[in-house]
Amino acid sequence: MRNLITRSISGLVYAVLFISAILFSKESYIGLMAIFSAICVFEFSRMLKSKNIIPYILLIGFIYLSTIEIPNNYTNYLTGFSFSGLSILLYLLISTKPIKTDNLTQKIFLQLIYLILPFYFLIKLPLIDNNYHPNVIIYIILMIWTNDSFAFIVGKNFGKHKLFESVSPKKTIEGFIGGLLFAVLAGFLIGYYSGIFSILNWIIIAIIVAVLGSLGDLVESKFKRQSNVKDSGTIMPGHGGLLDRLDSLFFLAPFVYLYIHYII
Repeated sequence: MRNLITRSISGLVYAVLFISAILFSKESYIGLMAIFSAICVFEFSRMLKSKNIIPYILLIGFIYLSTIEIPNNYTNYLTGFSFSGLSILLYLLISTKPIKTDNLTQKIFLQLIYLILPFYFLIKLPLIDNNYHPNVIIYIILMIWTNDSFAFIVGKNFGKHKLFESVSPKKTIEGFIGGLLFAVLAGFLIGYYSGIFSILNWIIIAIIVAVLGSLGDLVESKFKRQSNVKDSGTIMPGHGGLLDRLDSLFFLAPFVYLYIHYII
């Protein structure tokens, strides 16, 4: 009971802080993302047993780049590089091959493709046509929470077939499908009532969020399993680390950014 209360209070503080920063201003959103990304880099560095300062320098550089206008061709390169890097991680997840972290170069590369670039695109995500649209990121978070909640509910009550048992024994195919369906429903409602983008576009974004968010959670589980840790950190009592809370959001950010900024 005490753990449930602690978990609830911790989660409420996190949600209020996150949503308040998003809605208050573009600057508060960028500032919070900068803090969150630094904490996640710290937690991930501990998982990789790396104490190098280079990832933090890269993070500062990319946070700065996210606040200024850069030529489209550079953004295209970054998008392609991020997409390719995360695709490699997905391949290693699906193929059950280990993610190599043997030397400093591999660790810095993982920090770059797994955290730093995704956070860059997460900051840029609600900046559409040079205007800040906080509701876009709020809706995406709502779909993530919908997907996670109903994946848990459906999986717990109807789950029989394991999704990736070697990485996350509790996740089931039934739970994944349940989360996906309710995320699509949330996307439909957002598209119907929000007035931002079409219903079809929000349904497609919901599919990206549900699929890539779930896979991002599994990738983090694989990192934790390889590092023999239960949680990425202890900053959120009852929940673990901040990386544990944000793994879905930053992993899907480049893919949603690609859809919103290049296809819609």
